[in-house]
Amino acid sequence: MSEFGPARAALADTYVGEDAVLTYARAQSARTGIRAIGPSGGACLRLLAAALGAKAVAEIGTGTGVSGVYLLRGMRPDGVLTTVDSEPVRQQLAREAYQAAGFAANRSRFIPGRALEVLPRLADGQYDLVFCDGDPAESREYLAESLRLLRPGGMVCFEGVFQEGRLAEPELQDPQTHAVRDLVRDVRESEVLLPALLPVSDGLLCAVKR
Repeated sequence: MSEFGPARAALADTYVGEDAVLTYARAQSARTGIRAIGPSGGACLRLLAAALGAKAVAEIGTGTGVSGVYLLRGMRPDGVLTTVDSEPVRQQLAREAYQAAGFAANRSRFIPGRALEVLPRLADGQYDLVFCDGDPAESREYLAESLRLLRPGGMVCFEGVFQEGRLAEPELQDPQTHAVRDLVRDVRESEVLLPALLPVSDGLLCAVKR
């Protein structure tokens, strides 16, 4: 986990707390068999979106709306979340979560489809934040697209980089873990990114585009 240990990680997850909207969206995520960002990671996304004064955010992996609710709660009141997912059923659940959270329909734009087919259609340099929670094996491709989408001073975040502990196990060489290791290295060594690996949820890798 980290030198701080699981007890402190649990404290981070309970520090902010989640309301009925997030609790329900998280239950829907568990029901559909997908993993949602943890409460500490969600709170961090909300904080970052607010610190950036984010007006335009792109999300790879809509899920059932957990991360989207956090992002929208941190964005400017006129901000728009563009969210991409290959499963329209999940996007409908997320749409319901956003509505239950009180967000107007024009605050979100849902695009169904594979991320690597959708992202090239989005405009260059127009996004304040890109949140990546899609297929870990495609992480490096997401990074390349994110650098194109972000304005200078914008931020990219990747969820789940600890890979439930697999990242720190050098003997594990499966394609997914290998791809995430490459991502972590690429972000750290990039000359155009200012990175930090945050020990919240299952690891939140964030970097500012210079």
